Amino acid sequence: MNWGSWQNFFAMGGYGLYVWGSYAVTLAVLAAEIVELVMRRRGVIGRLAKFYAARRRNDETEA
Repeated sequence: MNWGSWQNFFAMGGYGLYVWGSYAVTLAVLAAEIVELVMRRRGVIGRLAKFYAARRRNDETEA
């Protein structure tokens, strides 16, 4: 495709708002998914650390 100028490229034949808007929404959803996964991973690691710390304390008191 040949748009002739950057302005025509970004306008996408009058559909630029929909095209670039869909790219923006997709990028935002992917970024939110990555942030959510990182937060969930940190939470799981924190819960596991607490679990094993409590387990170690329990094993020390029984011995």
